[in-house]
Amino acid sequence: MNTPNKLTILRVLMIPLYIAAMLLLPFPWSALVGAAVYGIASATDAIDGHLARKNNEVTDFGKFLDPLADKMLVITALVLLQHFGMIPPLFTVIIIARELMVTSIRLIAASSAGKVIAAGWMGKAKTVTQMVATLLLMVEPVIYHWIAPQSNLLAWFNYAPLGTVFLWAAVILTIVSGIQYLVQNWEFIDYRK
Repeated sequence: MNTPNKLTILRVLMIPLYIAAMLLLPFPWSALVGAAVYGIASATDAIDGHLARKNNEVTDFGKFLDPLADKMLVITALVLLQHFGMIPPLFTVIIIARELMVTSIRLIAASSAGKVIAAGWMGKAKTVTQMVATLLLMVEPVIYHWIAPQSNLLAWFNYAPLGTVFLWAAVILTIVSGIQYLVQNWEFIDYRK
C-alpha cells in the first residue's frame, strides 16, 4: 500500500478520536482538541492527493477511499456541530443528501461500467470550504472567549461569524457541485435505460 492511501486510511481512523474529543472533553478543550484532530485529519487530504499526483501513485483504491474519507470526516463534524446547535439542520441535510447522491452514482458507475469517477475541482473546492467552515465553527467560539474572558463562557459557545460565512459558501458549493455532478454523470442513472 502506498503512502497516499495510508494517509487516507489514517484520516478515517482519526474520526473516532475526533468524536471522543468533541463529546467527552469540556468546552473549551473539546473545541481545541477536536479542532486539532480535525485539522490534522483534514491536512492529510491535501497531502495524500499531492503525494499521489507527484509520485504517480494514483490508484483506484485511492480514488474510491479518498472522497469517502472526506465525506465521513465532514459528515461527522456536521452532525456533531449540529448537535451543539452551531449548524442549522437543513444545512446538514443538504450536505449529507448531496454526499449520498454522489456516492451512489460512484457505486453505480463502478458496478455497471467499471468506471471510477474521481472528484472534480468544484467538488474539491466544496470539500475544502466545508472543512474550513467546520474548523472555524469549532475554533472561533474559543477565540472570542479569550477576547472577552469576563463574559459567560457559554455566551461564546455558538458564536462563529466567519465560520458561518464559510458554512453558507459550503452549502452553496454543495448544491452547485451536486447539480454539476448529477448532470455530468446522468448516463449512470438515466431511468430510461
